[in-house]
Amino acid sequence: MTTQDVKRKLTAILSADVKGYSRLMGEDEESTARTLNAYKEVMTDLIQHHRGRVVGTAGDSMLAEFASVVDAVRCAVEIQKELKARNAELPENRRMEFRIGVNLGDVIEDGEQILGDGVNIAARLESLSDAGGICISGTAFDHVRNKLDLGYEYLGEQTVKNIALPVRVYKVLIEPEAAGKVIGEKKAKPRQLQMATMGLVIGVIAVVAVFVIWKFYIPSAPQPEVASKDKMAFPLPDKPSIAVLPFTNMSGDPKQEYFSDGLTEQIITSLSKFQRLFVIARNSTFVYKGKPVKVQKVAEDLGVRYVLEGSVQKSRDRVRITAQLIDAMTGRHIWSENYDRELKDIFALQDEITIKIMTAMRVELTEGEQARHWIKWETDNLKAFDKNYQGIGFMRRGTKQDNDTARQLFEEAIAFDPKFVYPYMNLGLTHFWDARFGWSGSPAKSLQRAFELAQKALAMEESIDVAHSLLASIYLVMRQHDKAIAEGERAVALNPNGAFAYMVLAAIVGCAGKWEESVLYAKQSMRLNPFPEFGDYWILGRAYFMTGQFDEAIVALRKALQMNPNFLPAHIFLAAYYSSLGRDAEATASAKEVLRINPKFTIESYAKTLPYKDKADIDREVDALRKAGLK
Repeated sequence: MTTQDVKRKLTAILSADVKGYSRLMGEDEESTARTLNAYKEVMTDLIQHHRGRVVGTAGDSMLAEFASVVDAVRCAVEIQKELKARNAELPENRRMEFRIGVNLGDVIEDGEQILGDGVNIAARLESLSDAGGICISGTAFDHVRNKLDLGYEYLGEQTVKNIALPVRVYKVLIEPEAAGKVIGEKKAKPRQLQMATMGLVIGVIAVVAVFVIWKFYIPSAPQPEVASKDKMAFPLPDKPSIAVLPFTNMSGDPKQEYFSDGLTEQIITSLSKFQRLFVIARNSTFVYKGKPVKVQKVAEDLGVRYVLEGSVQKSRDRVRITAQLIDAMTGRHIWSENYDRELKDIFALQDEITIKIMTAMRVELTEGEQARHWIKWETDNLKAFDKNYQGIGFMRRGTKQDNDTARQLFEEAIAFDPKFVYPYMNLGLTHFWDARFGWSGSPAKSLQRAFELAQKALAMEESIDVAHSLLASIYLVMRQHDKAIAEGERAVALNPNGAFAYMVLAAIVGCAGKWEESVLYAKQSMRLNPFPEFGDYWILGRAYFMTGQFDEAIVALRKALQMNPNFLPAHIFLAAYYSSLGRDAEATASAKEVLRINPKFTIESYAKTLPYKDKADIDREVDALRKAGLK
């Protein structure tokens, strides 16, 4: 799109999403989906009633535009009132509360979409809102303050991600008693205005004088905010360490989130393959997605020196990417770049960004690393590329329905380009999850299909670490422990920063009877992924249990249950743990939780699923479960 083709307009943007949506889905997917659909219908009707237009409704979000900012704010208030009334009829833990942000800003029209900073600011305002609340920008406030029977609370100028200047933010006060009030703004009394003006003039002169003195006689620069080694959650590695934050989707279309997420993950994957780097896993950096966090805080949380952040704007056949690498220990930007390329150049662009990052961190590659990095696994077919990225986004949601959708998208990617290796590997993962979580009618057939696809991917390109981890997991389920270990070790060798590869290897060596090694590999995985998933804590807790480190085991298993209270394997191990220590009351309580989650649980059927090589390990766990009262 040339500059002449760009069509701009001033419009009011309403952005909304659900507070705590992941928790609601985790507790009850079907009920949450029904409530979300019903609430979105209500919101759509109200938007149309107030002369607005719905622009996007991806996931739990909604984006709309209005010709009048008064209509936009009035609509936001009506939405919150209506949803509050509907929530009152639901149990407190099932209430679905939306956050809403409203901005008046300049946007770009791209077909039915609207793009640009005007949209992005509305989304940032939404993230600053309370559940059931509304935040509006200063530009919106200036137009509505005397036109609606509402009150406002000034929240100050807020620095929001990827917006150059601070944004004035106001919280909308819906209560009748707040009407006409503006809290937090300081006003001069009328009789003080003349003196204030004179003081302002004097102040400006003083400021100019101070600036001249500072500029020409005291040439010092303000010190940037830096990360503290003392506040690091983990010691800094002895090699360059980096965390890649999720690139911000600047397209204004929530449906394009998969593209910015996919690009981020691809850069992480490329960097992870280098032995001389320490790279934080995708799961941990995506904890910060959509949050206005400081780079220094990210570095301290994850124990790294460098942080990469950026944004992506995908529009038709072009992609615009901004990236900047920050040394958190000095607070300085050591590399930044803006790219505006055709979408077909995306793979070359990913490689270019990776090499620029490596150069900025002064990392030299060995010949073997260079050879591995430049092996091409990609596709020239943009439809295949797009389908694969979309499929990854669905697969990561972890539900049967999303897994089915992901499988269809990977199959479509393969149809567009049968030589594109990634979709084969990802398609194999969907079948493995079907078998693991019992989502298919025939787990054995799903496992066989996963095995065939893993082999197909490796036949096309042997150096894909995730495909080796998948094959290793399948061999473990098949009780072929030596083959499983060989594949798991190969995955770690190919990706020395692979948190997933290390955790898979931890599970495998443990089941093969090498429980001490299992602890070490699990810890290495968690260093690379400081915000692990509940399944990771279970693998570590199991290894602790088997090595007799019971205090450590209970800490790990409880963390798993804090993240997912219905995670059955953790309850099973807690029952075994407590009974092994003679803590009968706690063992009985854990056994009841096992039966609550799975009333048909039997020790006999459970023992058949244990992929342990040593029968003594099976007997030890089974005996402890019987002692806990399970049958």
